[in-house]
Amino acid sequence: MSELHKFIFEGMAVRGMLVRLTDGWQEVVKRRGESGEAFPAPVRSLLGEMAAASVLMQSNIRFDGALVLQIFGDGPVKLAVAEVQSDLAFRVTAKVVAPVAAEMARLEAMVNVHGHGRCAITLDPKSKRPGQQAYQGVVALHGDKREPLQKLSEVLEHYMLQSEQLDTRLILAANDSVAAGLLIQRLPVAGERNLERSGERSAADEDQIGRNEDFNRIAHLAATLTREELLQLDANTVLRRLFWEEPLRRFPTLAGDDGPRFVCSCSRMRVGSMLKSLGRAEIDGIVAEQGRVEIGCDFCGLKYHFDPVDVGELFTPVRDQPPSSSTTH
Repeated sequence: MSELHKFIFEGMAVRGMLVRLTDGWQEVVKRRGESGEAFPAPVRSLLGEMAAASVLMQSNIRFDGALVLQIFGDGPVKLAVAEVQSDLAFRVTAKVVAPVAAEMARLEAMVNVHGHGRCAITLDPKSKRPGQQAYQGVVALHGDKREPLQKLSEVLEHYMLQSEQLDTRLILAANDSVAAGLLIQRLPVAGERNLERSGERSAADEDQIGRNEDFNRIAHLAATLTREELLQLDANTVLRRLFWEEPLRRFPTLAGDDGPRFVCSCSRMRVGSMLKSLGRAEIDGIVAEQGRVEIGCDFCGLKYHFDPVDVGELFTPVRDQPPSSSTTH
């Protein structure tokens, strides 16, 4: 079962989270495979890391709405997306326009071939006030010295430093069975009151970048975690091995209906509404040419089929349909 573990270090301005996506991530991989549109292995790995990172970030900010992480650029992977709702329901997709070989697992090769790649994080409120727009932050896929960043974790660490002035260490890994991530972050000055310390958030946050000894020590310990350990070991073992000498206080594990899980919001009704918006003439033209309309969900791979009878019902008001009229696909 997928799990999210939150913890803090007693008396220190440092917090952490560990996520393991298992059954939900396996369902994502399975559905794409069954649809006949499985992503190449490096793309699956990237999407798994994006799912794990997005769950960590959503849980970190506790935002009432969708957090959308996007990586896009000028490589064979034009776009990769992970979306996580406030209840930790997640889904992912990608647009791949050219072959992606196993040796192309780095971001530079997949997305940032000519240096035009970007990472965007969008916060889309669930209930928008009049005139309210979604917030979006965008960073390039390179560091301060214009060097290409090869890992998603490096990009997001750089994003947090630029946008929030907070030191962050992020370890990510994914295969077809597990997508996992460990986040260690220095708390903002104002946030230290959660640890029974006083202080107001100010320019002091920026002054603390790279200078907090507690964070530097704990981040160094986190960096010793290998990809294999993150994927293969359970959360208790990982935290015990890394931080057995640190005063760790853990919070209740989030799992099941309260934890991260794969959920896709697509539905036959939504697809039908989309087809209706295209107009009867265009849909009839597709049916005449292909015999039916087929629409596949980009996120889960599920395919929806509408034959001539379905199309007729779609464009016939409910009051004019016979009681027994129904076709299931």
